[in-house]
Amino acid sequence: MNLDLVGKNALVCGSSKGIGKACAIELANLGANITLVARSADKLAATQSELDRSQNQNHDFLVADFTDTKDLKKKVTGLVTAKPIHILINNTGGPAGGPIIDAKIEEFTQAFNNHIICNHLLTQAVLKGMKKEGYGRIINIISTSVKIPIDGLGVSNTTRAAVANWAKTMANELAEFGITVNNVLPGSTKTGRLTSIISNQAEKMGVSFEEREEAWVNIIPMKRFGVAKEIADAVAFLASPSASYITGINLPVDGGKTKSL
Repeated sequence: MNLDLVGKNALVCGSSKGIGKACAIELANLGANITLVARSADKLAATQSELDRSQNQNHDFLVADFTDTKDLKKKVTGLVTAKPIHILINNTGGPAGGPIIDAKIEEFTQAFNNHIICNHLLTQAVLKGMKKEGYGRIINIISTSVKIPIDGLGVSNTTRAAVANWAKTMANELAEFGITVNNVLPGSTKTGRLTSIISNQAEKMGVSFEEREEAWVNIIPMKRFGVAKEIADAVAFLASPSASYITGINLPVDGGKTKSL
């Protein structure tokens, strides 16, 4: 199996922590040059220092806020004039939880901007280089909610589904160029976001965090939460040469929790 990414340049969004950081680490371990993207320069610098350099990789980062699409476009345009991007990992923190009926219009607008608009902007920016290089992997970190909506995550469910359909459409359009577009759907994964969701639910239900956490774990067939590296391993495979004939899929990484094919 060919997992070698030496000489490949990867742009990894939301990579200062959590799943994004784990993806950056794993891609670097396979030899890729990583450009990290997030809002905090200090956290990005800390992550950059952890990336493997044993295969002469060169790593850098962009400080960008996805609420400012003009600035993001300017910075990414500058990046792709300096080097081609072979691998794009679209990964953005999810919207706040809550019933969909209570969601404000602004929440939908912001979520759509942060996910669909920024994903699209970044894809357009890297596409020319991918075509020229004859290698392209676009991987979107979404959620198992694209298969079965998750209670209490109304805005997120709506936005994630939009990303999945955007990606499938893009996959069909780019397939003839050897560029793949796939979605990885993390299940309940040990991250700060999961802790926040469980904590908020526990407070609203008047139970302890531990009780609510146990309820979450019990509905997972593997009876445990995932860890960020397990998501990153799936991402790394889809980014590799060995995944050249896989495109337009939704890949759940969820310990069997999703009750559909």
